[in-house]
Amino acid sequence: MNKTLSMLAGAALSLGLAAGVNAATLKMAYDADPVSLDPHEQLSGGTMQLSHMTFDPLVRWDKDLGFEPRLAEKWERIDDLTMRFYLRKGVTFHSGNPFTAKDVAFTFERLRQSPDFKGIFAPFSELKVIDDYTIELKTKKPFPLVLNNVTYLFPMDSEFYSGTDANGEPKDKLVKHGNSFASRQLSGTGPYTVAERQQGVRVEFERFGNYWDENSPGNVDEIILTPIKEAPTRVAALLSGDVDFIAPVPPTDHRRIEGNDKVNLITMSGTRIITFQMNQERVEAFKDARVRQAVAYAINQEGIVKKIMRGFATPAAQMSPEGYLGHNSALKPRYDLKKARELMKEAGYEDGFTISMMAPNNRYVNDEKIAQAVASMLAKINIKVDLKTMPKAQYWGEFDERAADMMMIGWHADTEDSNNFFEFLTACPDADTGLGQYNSGNYCNPEADKLMVEANTETDPQKRAEIMQTIEQMLYDDAAFIPLHWQNLAWAARKGVNVEPVLNVMNFPYMGDLVIEE
Repeated sequence: MNKTLSMLAGAALSLGLAAGVNAATLKMAYDADPVSLDPHEQLSGGTMQLSHMTFDPLVRWDKDLGFEPRLAEKWERIDDLTMRFYLRKGVTFHSGNPFTAKDVAFTFERLRQSPDFKGIFAPFSELKVIDDYTIELKTKKPFPLVLNNVTYLFPMDSEFYSGTDANGEPKDKLVKHGNSFASRQLSGTGPYTVAERQQGVRVEFERFGNYWDENSPGNVDEIILTPIKEAPTRVAALLSGDVDFIAPVPPTDHRRIEGNDKVNLITMSGTRIITFQMNQERVEAFKDARVRQAVAYAINQEGIVKKIMRGFATPAAQMSPEGYLGHNSALKPRYDLKKARELMKEAGYEDGFTISMMAPNNRYVNDEKIAQAVASMLAKINIKVDLKTMPKAQYWGEFDERAADMMMIGWHADTEDSNNFFEFLTACPDADTGLGQYNSGNYCNPEADKLMVEANTETDPQKRAEIMQTIEQMLYDDAAFIPLHWQNLAWAARKGVNVEPVLNVMNFPYMGDLVIEE
């Protein structure tokens, strides 16, 4: 065991006090383990799941998509540009250091340096420390999503991450896909410490004995996470009793689980859009809107949902799901192979061309099968695809390098707002601001971006909806990307593991509140 992790685990030995007399162990299996312990290295579902286990945000979403106080006990708007937060007192980091406003300020500045997170915090002009337990967040212009964005602010232990490591490198250094101090060591305020970690093999979490939330019902003192990439193996591990909780559960295994009286299947309508992006800098043809439209017309979203997802998804023609302000009800999937071939001919590519394609094989439900289906569909308009799939731990490095002509990306707008899709997936890429950080197609539409900026300062919900629906129409007409479907969510647990109350549409289970009843 790593010496520092062992030290942190030692701080969690008073488990009986934290978890009560019915303390329990949870064995769970995800399709992959976190790629890093650094909460700012990658904006991904795995990182956010880890953050909610080992850190605490200032504010978090509740079941009804309202806001629940965490490290911020309360907040108030001071003026159009200023929100004041009153921080919780008596909170301790895993290292033993006390939590104060300086840790929030340290984290805020680090987030603004993170390639993945800086876009979320771009609307803010400064974080002002009023005293040890009061801060003010100021925005450059009136901004309607302050609380939404603050759900991403998980204060880090500024003292723990200060100084240099054994290699003389700053402990707070942020390195994507690297071997930094922060990627290997962790000190948060969350319900669990990381006691042991073998990348790709096992992560062991132990309940933090000095966890601040005395009202948490959670009674799980140890969580053992085992990554199991193959869905049938993951399901078999649950049914045999080797693990207690698994995610995700692919549609092909739902009946198998529902037919077993020892386990429960929990499902939820999802808002994560699964897409493919076409790299216009790598492929000349993709600069032609007619070719991009041909690709869009060649993809049968409804067929993918029916045959591969077994109906456990919703075919998509845009990024905003129903219920989001930006959802444009006029936009429908447009599968039409004849039209696709006509567009290819019109653009001068009737004979087609060859492209490379990359997708993960353990990040989204049936991701590899979906990629194979898309490749087959493109062959019908003479686009030959060299497809390569890989585990997500390898995939994200390739994605950041824009290493293929078409790449798969799924996205859940964790601010629960349509503009989040545009900011990360379709905005003109800008390394300074962080906009377009996950736009591997290098798509750029200045007019759409201008509207995106306007939506970020519009506080009237109806006007914001009209702006963002217009953006969706523009992206649809321009075939900016290829929407596939919104992926539904499914988890499974053995009976007695009361997991449903800690699950949510963001797929960031609040494991600190988990109760095992037997």
